[in-house]
Amino acid sequence: MSALGLGIPCLGIVTPLGSSAAEVVGALFAGSRHGLVGRDNLLPGRTVHVGAVTSELPPVPEHLSHLDCRNNRLAQAALAQIVEPVEGLARKYGRHRIAVVMGTSTSGIGEAENAYVVYRGTGAWPKGYRYSQQEPGNLAQFVAKALKLDGPAYAVGTACTSSAKAIAAGRRLIRAGLVDAAVVGGVDSLCRTTIGGFASLEAMSPGLCNPFSLNRNGLNIGETAAILVLTREPFEIVLVGTGETSDAHHISAPDPEGRGARRAIEAALDDAGLAPDDIAYVNLHGTGTQLNDLVEGKVTHAVFGSRVPCSSTKALTGHTLGAAGACEAAFLWLTLSRTWNAERRLPPHVWDGVTDPAIPKLAFVERTTRFAARRGGEAMLSSSFAFGGSNTALVLARRELA
Repeated sequence: MSALGLGIPCLGIVTPLGSSAAEVVGALFAGSRHGLVGRDNLLPGRTVHVGAVTSELPPVPEHLSHLDCRNNRLAQAALAQIVEPVEGLARKYGRHRIAVVMGTSTSGIGEAENAYVVYRGTGAWPKGYRYSQQEPGNLAQFVAKALKLDGPAYAVGTACTSSAKAIAAGRRLIRAGLVDAAVVGGVDSLCRTTIGGFASLEAMSPGLCNPFSLNRNGLNIGETAAILVLTREPFEIVLVGTGETSDAHHISAPDPEGRGARRAIEAALDDAGLAPDDIAYVNLHGTGTQLNDLVEGKVTHAVFGSRVPCSSTKALTGHTLGAAGACEAAFLWLTLSRTWNAERRLPPHVWDGVTDPAIPKLAFVERTTRFAARRGGEAMLSSSFAFGGSNTALVLARRELA
């Protein structure tokens, strides 16, 4: 592996697949869809399938009650999994030398929706509701205060690339010498505003999403908290490459040729010092919508051909929007980890198996697929694409242990 990268010693993860690394790993490699559930309280007159976190979430600390919302309770559940490693870095570097960069698209909008219902009925806002709960910066502020960190702290809001860009931004802060470590990632929670918006675009599947199938008919929305730690120190798993572009083709539709998406992927490979054949697995954006899958399929085939194993894990979690990039980077981390994946399994591509002749052939992962060991370590890539032409790709690698 030519690039040294930044170490990723740990992560915290709460998804529809489970609320710990152990739970997520079991469901991820089994291709379980148990987290996709039907809900009839999110879209008037219609049941929609969403990726829901059903475990009980911890309360936010009392001194942060003014930042309380479901989004931050999801974050709190993920933060509990990384408190000790972050404390160790704080003792080593100082709390002012650890940054927080988080991505979100919903923040606390769900609380605003509930508060507005009360306001419409009573003429008064409910006690405890604060407008700041729905501000995008709320998440970064909460994470920094919960971990008692004093370094730079801010949020990124670029729709479905938000948390992937947050990871890239944290890397830049470390490389620039402004900090020695960064807590990065993303959190998004289910809310009626988002689901209503995608429904108005006719992008919601009436059932379960079916990425890259000829029969695909839309996406499912999901919620997730995925928070990773980046540090200068070497660890088994490292972030070795990032690529970001903005093609600004259309507010919601992708560039039909996928030029910006391809440049982002190639930039991430170049940054990592890797060729396409060096990649052991690609986690696709794969929303299950007509245009996204068509364009992404063409781009992925143009870069990787039909040899590199790939899958869309949104068939298991739903599209977790601003948290998707971090969630799928976390899936790469778990897949590369010797601790969590000694058998070298890959997340399967769950669909009906009906290929679309308009999409070039891709090597979709089957449940029995394993990735091979490579001298120097293995590398994997995830792609994230968003409204407005925002494109981001991340490359993680597993280093050979001495």
